[in-house]
Formats: sequence, structure tokens, C-alpha cells
Amino acid sequence: MSAAVELRGVTRTFGKVRAVDDISFRVEEGEFFSMLGPSGSGKTTCLRLIAGFELCDSGAILLHGDDVSRTPPYRRPVNTVFQDYALFPHMSVLDNVAYGLRVRRVPRREREDRARQMLATVQLPDMAKRRPAELSGGQRQRVALARALINQPRVLLLDEPLGALDLKLREEMQLELKSLQRKLGITFVYVTHDQHEALGMSDRVAVVNRGRIEQLDTPDGLYERPRTAFIATFVGTSNVCTGPLAAALGHSSKTVSVRPERVRFGDGGDRDVTLSGTVLARQYHGATSRYDLAVADAKLCLVCPSTEAQAEPGQAVTVHVPAAAIHELEPADSGLDPGPGPDPDPRNGPRDAGPDGPAEAHA
Repeated sequence: MSAAVELRGVTRTFGKVRAVDDISFRVEEGEFFSMLGPSGSGKTTCLRLIAGFELCDSGAILLHGDDVSRTPPYRRPVNTVFQDYALFPHMSVLDNVAYGLRVRRVPRREREDRARQMLATVQLPDMAKRRPAELSGGQRQRVALARALINQPRVLLLDEPLGALDLKLREEMQLELKSLQRKLGITFVYVTHDQHEALGMSDRVAVVNRGRIEQLDTPDGLYERPRTAFIATFVGTSNVCTGPLAAALGHSSKTVSVRPERVRFGDGGDRDVTLSGTVLARQYHGATSRYDLAVADAKLCLVCPSTEAQAEPGQAVTVHVPAAAIHELEPADSGLDPGPGPDPDPRNGPRDAGPDGPAEAHA
């Protein structure tokens, strides 16, 4: 069975920069597939290649088994939702949603009926007569979704669609997006720099770094079994341990990863590694508290519920780590730096822009 989207050895260069470097992956029919990475990683360029806004230098792009590598955008069975929504300010919400049908010369009554049905689908049945300027950010995002979906694309491409929303609204829209995708059964390819969006909504996530896929896995696979130090520190916070600390954890010649929430105060059991150290600092974060500990001439981060907090800076402590929580990492050519690089394609503008680094600091 052919995949909804497939990239085979796709490369795209801009001058001397390889924005996309020999990338291959498949997106299955009806899947919510996310591409996660820092700014300049190449994730938006991948999306533009699938949409047809860019052409690959080599390789092939297939949609439902058909090679569309040289097919213009308007002939591809996809539609795109951008971060800036791109709504027509002079048109009503109804006319914005119906615009794609108007271009296809669908009769007015039919396109308005279908537009009203789509507005009901995105929970905006009473907003048809309003202008975009009269809507909230979340409502404008739903209108953009409705307009993209009304032509019944087989694949919907979403380029950082929630980036302009505040945190609470972004979290609400994540739930709505996933619910809508399940209801419609459409394949979603979602680009984001936000690890929480990717982990919370996706069936699978491809983490892109410097033009290549560093790891493609389920959300829990990425978090619990990171392949490299980049994945461990970009997808969540992690203790990346080398040298004496890795040796104390039983892996003297390896680099290992331990998630801070898997480190616990007190002596452990037979299957735990017990360590002694000193509290360097404590940060209170409401429901949880973070401790930085000096252990084996290195720093170890521990995160626990604030109700379990039991140590102050300068205090000697004993902590334990389950052996199963110590994960060996592979070396990677891309290095350990998860920070952003310059966007190789100036035409992308702010669409591939991200924060100054991962959502949480490397511990």
C-alpha cells in the first residue's frame, strides 16, 4: 500500500547550504505526522517541497504513490495552513472559507452551503458574517483551517500554525486540532519547533537537525529512548553524562542520558544505582521543583514534585536512579549543540523561526 506522503533521498540546496540533505521518510494514510526541529533545521523547507513551493535538486516526492516532484502546487492534492493565517481582511469569514471553491467555479449556493458546514465543523457556526479583524487569534486559526479543508485535500500541511497564539490558547487548539484530524481522517503533516506540540498531538515525530532526520519515532520513543545527545536535550530536558558521572552510573566508556524526573532522593533498591552528592541549587516551579546536584565532579539535575522537596543548597544528599532509566546514546555527526542556525532560504521569512533554543534548558 502506498504512503500518503513519501520522500526518497530528497535534497534541496540554496547556494552552498544544504537545507535538506538526502532525507527519506513515509507518512501513512490518516497519520498525524510532525516534523520537529530548531530554526534553520530544514523542516519548513521539507514542507514547502511537499507543497510544491520549492523543487528538489535530487530525489523524489510521492503523494499516494504518484511522483509529484515536478508537479506545480495547484495540481497536488494538498493544502497548506501557515502561521500568519493569510486571511483576506476585506472578505467575510464565509467568503474566506469559500474562496477555494470560488476559484474552482463552484456555484455560489453550493459553496456557501459547504462553507457553513465547514464553519460548523471548526465550531464557528455563528461567525459567517464577521470580518477576520473581528475575531480572536484562535478563531482566525479555525477559519484558516476551514478554508484549507473545504477543498477536501488528501493531505493537510501545517506550518507552525499555532505559533502566534498565547500559551493557553495554543494548548486548547492542540486538543482541537487532534480531535479534528481524527474526525476527518485526513493526513496531517505538521511543522513545529515546539516539542510539547509535537509530543502531544503526533502519531510519529521526525526530529530534523541541520537538514537531516536525526530520529523518527513515536512520541514516547523519542522521549524514553533518544538516539543521540541532540535528541535527549532538544526533546525535553536530560542529563547527558560522560566521564566520571557516566562511570558512577555503570557506563564508564559510554555517553548516557538520564531524565531528571527519573532521579530520586534516598537510597535505591537492588535494580537502582545509588549516588552521593551535594545540592547546588533549587528552583521552585509550582507543581515541581528542580535541584542541581554536584555528583562525581559533574552536575546532575533532579526534578520531583514540590511536595516531595526535601533538600536545601549545601546539603549532602543521597539519590538513586533506576538502571532502566539510564539510556546509552549514539555518537552523531551533527554534534550536541541543539541551538538554531540561520535559515538557509530567506524566502521562508519568519515561518521557520523558533525560539533561541529548546523549550527547556539542557541539564
